[in-house]
Amino acid sequence: MTTDITRADREFASIDEQQVEHLRSMIGKPIRSDRPHISELTPDAVRHYAHGIGDRNPLWTAGTLAVPTALLAMDKVFSGYVTGLPGIHAMYAGATFEFERAPRISDRLTGDATLAELIERPSRFAGRSWQQIYRVPFRTPDGELVCTGHSYCFRVERDSAREAKKYEEIRVDWTPAQIEDIAQRYRDEEARRRGAEPRYVEDVRVGDLVPALTKGPYTATTAIAYLLGWGGLYVRGHADAFDLFTRHPALAIPNEWGVPEPPERVHWDPDLARRVGVPGAYDYGPERVSWMGHVVTDWMGDDGFLQYLDVQVRRHNVLGELVTADGVVTAVDGDTVTLTLNAVNQDGLESARGTARVVLPQRSVPPR
Repeated sequence: MTTDITRADREFASIDEQQVEHLRSMIGKPIRSDRPHISELTPDAVRHYAHGIGDRNPLWTAGTLAVPTALLAMDKVFSGYVTGLPGIHAMYAGATFEFERAPRISDRLTGDATLAELIERPSRFAGRSWQQIYRVPFRTPDGELVCTGHSYCFRVERDSAREAKKYEEIRVDWTPAQIEDIAQRYRDEEARRRGAEPRYVEDVRVGDLVPALTKGPYTATTAIAYLLGWGGLYVRGHADAFDLFTRHPALAIPNEWGVPEPPERVHWDPDLARRVGVPGAYDYGPERVSWMGHVVTDWMGDDGFLQYLDVQVRRHNVLGELVTADGVVTAVDGDTVTLTLNAVNQDGLESARGTARVVLPQRSVPPR
Protein backbone atom coordinates (compact mmCIF):
# COMPACT_ATOMS: atom_id res chain seq x y z
CA MET A 1 0.00 0.00 0.00
CA THR A 2 1.26 3.50 -0.74
CA THR A 3 0.16 6.78 0.76
CA ASP A 4 -0.20 10.04 -1.20
CA ILE A 5 0.79 13.09 0.82
CA THR A 6 0.46 16.68 -0.35
CA ARG A 7 3.38 19.07 0.00
CA ALA A 8 1.45 21.04 2.63
CA ASP A 9 0.97 17.93 4.75
CA ARG A 10 4.64 17.02 4.75
CA GLU A 11 6.68 17.55 7.90
CA PHE A 12 9.79 15.68 6.78
CA ALA A 13 11.80 15.10 3.60
CA SER A 14 10.76 12.78 0.79
CA ILE A 15 12.90 10.46 -1.30
CA ASP A 16 14.52 12.30 -4.19
CA GLU A 17 15.55 10.41 -7.32
CA GLN A 18 18.74 12.39 -7.78
CA GLN A 19 19.77 11.61 -4.23
CA VAL A 20 19.07 7.92 -4.81
CA GLU A 21 21.26 7.91 -7.91
CA HIS A 22 24.01 9.78 -6.08
CA LEU A 23 23.86 7.19 -3.31
CA ARG A 24 23.96 4.39 -5.86
CA SER A 25 27.13 5.90 -7.34
CA MET A 26 28.83 5.38 -3.97
CA ILE A 27 28.54 1.57 -4.07
CA GLY A 28 31.95 0.02 -3.61
CA LYS A 29 33.56 3.26 -2.50
CA PRO A 30 34.91 4.04 0.98
CA ILE A 31 32.33 5.61 3.29
CA ARG A 32 33.41 8.22 5.79
CA SER A 33 32.34 7.16 9.24
CA ASP A 34 31.66 9.44 12.17
CA ARG A 35 34.07 9.30 15.11
CA PRO A 36 33.92 5.95 16.96
CA HIS A 37 32.73 5.80 20.56
CA ILE A 38 35.74 3.66 21.45
CA SER A 39 38.92 3.00 19.50
CA GLU A 40 40.45 0.46 21.88
CA LEU A 41 38.90 -2.50 23.71
CA THR A 42 40.14 -1.45 27.12
CA PRO A 43 38.88 -3.28 30.23
CA ASP A 44 36.70 -0.25 31.03
CA ALA A 45 35.21 -0.07 27.52
CA VAL A 46 34.42 -3.78 27.51
CA ARG A 47 32.91 -3.67 31.00
CA HIS A 48 30.69 -0.71 30.12
CA TYR A 49 29.47 -2.43 26.96
CA ALA A 50 28.73 -5.66 28.83
CA HIS A 51 26.77 -3.81 31.51
CA GLY A 52 24.88 -1.94 28.80
CA ILE A 53 23.49 -5.18 27.35
CA GLY A 54 22.92 -6.78 30.76
CA ASP A 55 25.71 -9.36 30.33
CA ARG A 56 27.35 -10.07 33.70
CA ASN A 57 29.83 -12.65 32.40
CA PRO A 58 33.03 -12.30 34.50
CA LEU A 59 35.10 -12.72 31.32
CA TRP A 60 33.91 -9.28 30.26
CA THR A 61 33.36 -7.52 33.57
CA ALA A 62 36.78 -8.51 34.95
CA GLY A 63 38.56 -7.44 31.78
CA THR A 64 39.74 -10.91 30.74
CA LEU A 65 38.24 -11.02 27.24
CA ALA A 66 36.23 -8.67 25.03
CA VAL A 67 32.51 -8.94 24.34
CA PRO A 68 32.42 -9.92 20.64
CA THR A 69 29.57 -7.54 19.81
CA ALA A 70 31.43 -4.59 21.37
CA LEU A 71 32.75 -3.99 17.86
CA LEU A 72 29.45 -2.17 17.33
CA ALA A 73 30.89 0.64 19.47
CA MET A 74 34.02 0.87 17.28
CA ASP A 75 32.42 1.98 14.00
CA LYS A 76 29.33 4.12 13.49
CA VAL A 77 28.54 2.78 10.00
CA PHE A 78 28.44 -0.74 11.43
CA SER A 79 25.96 0.55 14.00
CA GLY A 80 23.59 2.27 11.57
CA TYR A 81 25.20 5.59 10.61
CA VAL A 82 23.95 5.81 7.02
CA THR A 83 25.00 7.92 4.06
CA GLY A 84 22.77 9.79 1.62
CA LEU A 85 19.01 10.49 1.52
CA PRO A 86 19.06 13.33 4.06
CA GLY A 87 15.95 13.53 6.22
CA ILE A 88 14.82 9.99 5.31
CA HIS A 89 14.41 7.89 8.45
CA ALA A 90 16.87 5.04 8.97
CA MET A 91 15.81 1.85 10.73
CA TYR A 92 18.54 -0.58 11.73
CA ALA A 93 17.68 -4.04 10.44
CA GLY A 94 20.56 -6.24 11.57
CA ALA A 95 24.22 -7.14 11.41
CA THR A 96 26.60 -9.96 10.59
CA PHE A 97 29.94 -10.69 12.27
CA GLU A 98 32.49 -13.05 10.69
CA PHE A 99 35.40 -13.39 13.11
CA GLU A 100 38.89 -14.50 12.12
CA ARG A 101 39.75 -14.63 15.81
CA ALA A 102 38.17 -13.52 19.06
CA PRO A 103 38.57 -9.80 19.84
CA ARG A 104 40.97 -9.25 22.74
CA ILE A 105 41.47 -6.75 25.50
CA SER A 106 43.75 -3.93 24.23
CA ASP A 107 42.80 -4.53 20.57
CA ARG A 108 42.76 -1.25 18.64
CA LEU A 109 40.44 -1.87 15.71
CA THR A 110 39.39 0.38 12.86
CA GLY A 111 36.48 -0.22 10.53
CA ASP A 112 36.88 0.47 6.82
CA ALA A 113 33.31 0.78 5.58
CA THR A 114 32.03 0.60 2.02
CA LEU A 115 28.48 0.69 0.71
CA ALA A 116 28.00 -2.86 -0.62
CA GLU A 117 24.41 -2.74 -1.95
CA LEU A 118 21.44 -0.42 -2.36
CA ILE A 119 18.17 -2.29 -2.88
CA GLU A 120 14.68 -0.89 -3.33
CA ARG A 121 12.23 -2.86 -1.23
CA PRO A 122 8.42 -2.82 -1.32
CA SER A 123 6.86 -1.31 1.77
CA ARG A 124 3.33 -1.92 2.94
CA PHE A 125 3.22 1.17 5.11
CA ALA A 126 5.75 3.76 3.95
CA GLY A 127 5.65 4.02 0.19
CA ARG A 128 9.14 3.43 -1.15
CA SER A 129 11.80 1.84 1.02
CA TRP A 130 15.52 1.40 0.41
CA GLN A 131 17.83 -1.11 2.03
CA GLN A 132 21.46 -0.05 2.48
CA ILE A 133 23.99 -2.80 3.14
CA TYR A 134 27.45 -1.86 4.35
CA ARG A 135 30.58 -3.99 4.53
CA VAL A 136 32.87 -3.12 7.44
CA PRO A 137 36.14 -5.06 7.92
CA PHE A 138 37.86 -4.44 11.27
CA ARG A 139 41.65 -4.44 11.29
CA THR A 140 44.43 -3.85 13.79
CA PRO A 141 46.98 -1.07 13.16
CA ASP A 142 49.30 -3.61 11.51
CA GLY A 143 46.57 -4.71 9.10
CA GLU A 144 45.44 -7.96 10.73
CA LEU A 145 41.79 -8.70 9.84
CA VAL A 146 39.90 -9.57 13.03
CA CYS A 147 36.30 -9.44 11.82
CA THR A 148 34.30 -8.65 8.70
CA GLY A 149 30.99 -7.04 9.55
CA HIS A 150 27.91 -6.24 7.50
CA SER A 151 25.15 -3.91 8.64
CA TYR A 152 21.64 -3.52 7.20
CA CYS A 153 19.44 -0.43 7.38
CA PHE A 154 16.11 0.48 5.81
CA ARG A 155 15.27 4.05 4.77
CA VAL A 156 11.62 5.10 4.84
CA GLU A 157 9.76 8.38 4.45
CA ARG A 158 8.60 9.48 7.88
CA ASP A 159 5.45 11.20 6.67
CA SER A 160 4.36 8.20 4.60
CA ALA A 161 4.92 5.84 7.51
CA ARG A 162 2.92 8.07 9.86
CA GLU A 163 0.01 8.64 7.48
CA ALA A 164 -0.33 4.96 6.59
CA LYS A 165 -1.10 4.27 10.27
CA LYS A 166 0.09 0.70 10.09
CA TYR A 167 0.86 0.72 13.79
CA GLU A 168 -1.29 1.33 16.81
CA GLU A 169 0.19 2.66 20.02
CA ILE A 170 1.48 -0.17 22.20
CA ARG A 171 1.25 -0.01 25.99
CA VAL A 172 2.38 -2.83 28.23
CA ASP A 173 1.63 -2.75 31.96
CA TRP A 174 3.18 -5.09 34.51
CA THR A 175 1.87 -6.17 37.93
CA PRO A 176 4.17 -6.43 40.98
CA ALA A 177 3.87 -10.22 40.80
CA GLN A 178 4.99 -10.22 37.16
CA ILE A 179 7.93 -7.94 37.97
CA GLU A 180 8.99 -10.34 40.72
CA ASP A 181 8.81 -13.24 38.25
CA ILE A 182 11.07 -11.32 35.86
CA ALA A 183 13.48 -10.56 38.71
CA GLN A 184 13.66 -14.29 39.48
CA ARG A 185 14.52 -15.03 35.85
CA TYR A 186 17.47 -12.68 36.16
CA ARG A 187 18.58 -14.31 39.40
CA ASP A 188 18.52 -17.70 37.66
CA GLU A 189 20.73 -16.56 34.76
CA GLU A 190 23.97 -17.10 36.65
CA ALA A 191 23.34 -20.83 36.98
CA ARG A 192 22.60 -21.22 33.26
CA ARG A 193 25.84 -19.61 32.08
CA ARG A 194 28.32 -22.31 31.01
CA GLY A 195 31.32 -20.36 32.23
CA ALA A 196 34.61 -22.13 32.92
CA GLU A 197 33.20 -25.64 32.48
CA PRO A 198 34.07 -26.56 28.86
CA ARG A 199 31.21 -27.45 26.55
CA TYR A 200 32.76 -30.21 24.47
CA VAL A 201 31.48 -30.65 20.95
CA GLU A 202 31.18 -34.41 21.52
CA ASP A 203 28.37 -33.70 24.01
CA VAL A 204 26.31 -31.55 21.64
CA ARG A 205 23.43 -32.96 19.60
CA VAL A 206 21.16 -31.48 16.94
CA GLY A 207 17.97 -30.40 18.68
CA ASP A 208 19.68 -29.35 21.93
CA LEU A 209 18.08 -26.22 23.31
CA VAL A 210 19.99 -23.05 24.11
CA PRO A 211 18.70 -21.64 27.43
CA ALA A 212 16.61 -18.50 27.25
CA LEU A 213 17.70 -15.07 28.41
CA THR A 214 15.36 -12.27 29.49
CA LYS A 215 15.75 -8.67 28.33
CA GLY A 216 13.57 -5.93 29.74
CA PRO A 217 10.94 -4.73 30.32
CA TYR A 218 12.46 -1.98 28.21
CA THR A 219 12.62 1.57 29.59
CA ALA A 220 14.23 4.87 28.67
CA THR A 221 16.75 4.11 31.40
CA THR A 222 17.58 0.84 29.62
CA ALA A 223 18.38 2.86 26.50
CA ILE A 224 20.66 5.17 28.49
CA ALA A 225 22.46 2.18 30.02
CA TYR A 226 23.22 0.88 26.54
CA LEU A 227 24.32 4.31 25.33
CA LEU A 228 26.95 4.44 28.10
CA GLY A 229 28.72 1.49 26.52
CA TRP A 230 27.79 1.88 22.86
CA GLY A 231 27.82 5.65 22.45
CA GLY A 232 24.90 6.18 20.08
CA LEU A 233 24.99 7.69 16.62
CA TYR A 234 24.17 11.37 17.21
CA VAL A 235 24.07 11.81 21.00
CA ARG A 236 25.87 15.12 21.52
CA GLY A 237 25.44 18.26 23.56
CA HIS A 238 26.07 21.98 23.46
CA ALA A 239 28.49 23.24 20.78
CA ASP A 240 29.19 19.69 19.64
CA ALA A 241 25.50 19.17 18.84
CA PHE A 242 25.11 22.49 17.01
CA ASP A 243 28.23 21.77 14.98
CA LEU A 244 26.66 18.46 13.91
CA PHE A 245 23.41 20.14 12.83
CA THR A 246 25.31 22.83 10.93
CA ARG A 247 27.11 20.16 8.90
CA HIS A 248 24.03 17.91 8.56
CA PRO A 249 20.92 20.14 8.80
CA ALA A 250 18.52 17.34 7.82
CA LEU A 251 19.33 15.59 11.11
CA ALA A 252 17.82 18.41 13.16
CA ILE A 253 14.24 17.86 14.35
CA PRO A 254 12.92 20.64 16.64
CA ASN A 255 11.58 19.44 19.97
CA GLU A 256 8.61 20.95 21.82
CA TRP A 257 10.78 23.94 22.84
CA GLY A 258 12.00 24.53 19.30
CA VAL A 259 15.48 23.17 20.04
CA PRO A 260 17.01 20.90 17.37
CA GLU A 261 17.59 17.30 18.36
CA PRO A 262 18.64 14.25 16.31
CA PRO A 263 16.25 11.56 15.02
CA GLU A 264 17.85 9.22 17.57
CA ARG A 265 15.43 10.80 20.06
CA VAL A 266 12.82 8.25 18.86
CA HIS A 267 14.44 5.79 21.27
CA TRP A 268 13.22 7.67 24.36
CA ASP A 269 10.57 10.09 23.07
CA PRO A 270 7.23 8.38 22.28
CA ASP A 271 5.79 11.50 20.65
CA LEU A 272 8.57 11.80 18.10
CA ALA A 273 8.42 8.06 17.48
CA ARG A 274 4.76 8.35 16.52
CA ARG A 275 5.53 11.38 14.33
CA VAL A 276 7.85 9.21 12.23
CA GLY A 277 5.32 6.38 11.97
CA VAL A 278 6.29 3.85 14.64
CA PRO A 279 4.16 2.71 17.60
CA GLY A 280 6.29 4.29 20.32
CA ALA A 281 9.83 4.85 21.55
CA TYR A 282 11.80 1.68 20.93
CA ASP A 283 15.12 -0.03 21.59
CA TYR A 284 18.31 0.20 19.56
CA GLY A 285 18.88 -2.37 16.81
CA PRO A 286 22.58 -2.92 17.69
CA GLU A 287 21.46 -3.52 21.26
CA ARG A 288 19.17 -6.35 20.21
CA VAL A 289 21.92 -7.83 18.03
CA SER A 290 24.11 -7.86 21.13
CA TRP A 291 21.40 -9.58 23.19
CA MET A 292 21.49 -12.46 20.74
CA GLY A 293 25.26 -12.57 21.02
CA HIS A 294 24.82 -12.80 24.79
CA VAL A 295 22.63 -15.88 24.34
CA VAL A 296 25.40 -17.58 22.35
CA THR A 297 28.38 -16.70 24.54
CA ASP A 298 26.56 -17.82 27.71
CA TRP A 299 25.83 -21.19 26.05
CA MET A 300 29.25 -21.87 24.49
CA GLY A 301 31.29 -21.25 27.64
CA ASP A 302 34.67 -19.63 28.18
CA ASP A 303 36.50 -22.03 25.84
CA GLY A 304 34.19 -21.57 22.86
CA PHE A 305 34.84 -19.27 19.92
CA LEU A 306 32.02 -17.30 18.31
CA GLN A 307 32.99 -17.58 14.67
CA TYR A 308 29.87 -16.16 13.00
CA LEU A 309 26.79 -14.25 14.15
CA ASP A 310 23.97 -12.95 11.96
CA VAL A 311 20.96 -11.23 13.54
CA GLN A 312 17.90 -9.71 11.86
CA VAL A 313 15.77 -7.21 13.75
CA ARG A 314 12.15 -8.01 12.96
CA ARG A 315 9.94 -5.45 14.73
CA HIS A 316 10.02 -2.46 17.05
CA ASN A 317 10.53 -3.36 20.69
CA VAL A 318 8.82 -0.42 22.40
CA LEU A 319 9.06 0.90 25.93
CA GLY A 320 7.53 -1.57 28.40
CA GLU A 321 8.06 -4.67 26.29
CA LEU A 322 9.85 -7.81 27.47
CA VAL A 323 12.00 -9.92 25.13
CA THR A 324 12.95 -13.56 25.64
CA ALA A 325 15.79 -14.88 23.46
CA ASP A 326 16.89 -18.49 23.04
CA GLY A 327 18.07 -20.94 20.40
CA VAL A 328 18.48 -24.52 19.23
CA VAL A 329 21.34 -26.55 17.79
CA THR A 330 20.68 -27.18 14.09
CA ALA A 331 23.97 -28.68 12.89
CA VAL A 332 27.21 -30.19 14.20
CA ASP A 333 30.15 -30.44 11.77
CA GLY A 334 33.48 -31.46 13.28
CA ASP A 335 34.19 -28.94 16.04
CA THR A 336 31.71 -26.37 14.66
CA VAL A 337 28.13 -26.05 15.90
CA THR A 338 25.39 -24.06 14.17
CA LEU A 339 22.68 -22.45 16.28
CA THR A 340 19.37 -20.99 15.17
CA LEU A 341 18.42 -18.05 17.39
CA ASN A 342 14.99 -16.64 18.17
CA ALA A 343 13.61 -13.76 20.22
CA VAL A 344 9.97 -12.97 20.98
CA ASN A 345 8.16 -10.35 23.01
CA GLN A 346 5.73 -10.92 25.89
CA ASP A 347 2.92 -11.67 23.40
CA GLY A 348 4.92 -14.19 21.39
CA LEU A 349 5.56 -11.80 18.48
CA GLU A 350 8.91 -12.23 16.77
CA SER A 351 11.44 -9.62 17.87
CA ALA A 352 14.60 -10.96 16.21
CA ARG A 353 16.00 -14.05 14.54
CA GLY A 354 19.52 -15.16 13.81
CA THR A 355 22.16 -17.77 13.15
CA ALA A 356 25.45 -18.41 14.91
CA ARG A 357 28.41 -20.72 14.34
CA VAL A 358 30.50 -21.66 17.35
CA VAL A 359 33.78 -23.60 17.48
CA LEU A 360 33.85 -25.78 20.61
CA PRO A 361 36.73 -27.65 22.27
CA GLN A 362 37.10 -31.39 21.61
CA ARG A 363 37.90 -33.94 24.30
CA SER A 364 40.12 -35.74 21.80
CA VAL A 365 42.26 -32.63 21.21
CA PRO A 366 44.42 -31.48 24.15
CA PRO A 367 44.17 -27.76 24.96
CA ARG A 368 46.98 -25.60 23.59
